[in-house]
Amino acid sequence: MPGATTVRVRLFASLKETAGWGERLVRTDPSLATPLALWRQLGLASLVPADAAAPPAADGLPGGVRVAINQEFASPHAPLAEGDELAFLPPITGG
Repeated sequence: MPGATTVRVRLFASLKETAGWGERLVRTDPSLATPLALWRQLGLASLVPADAAAPPAADGLPGGVRVAINQEFASPHAPLAEGDELAFLPPITGG
């Protein structure tokens, strides 16, 4: 894919266990390089149960799923650059 952006995608905790993988290098079109676009491209929506504690968020990700780019929390709509590390963190439950 000429002009593609390569991003390291990492999954944690229950997302990692359910997906069966914890880290992948993903190439995508630079115009589509956002956390939300990669979430959809990788088909990750099925990893979060519909009855998760938090309702779906207005940002397009399932409720409670957090995004970090290069180890800093970020918006699901933030642009990704070549070589970025994108992490998806599942909803946290417990007490």
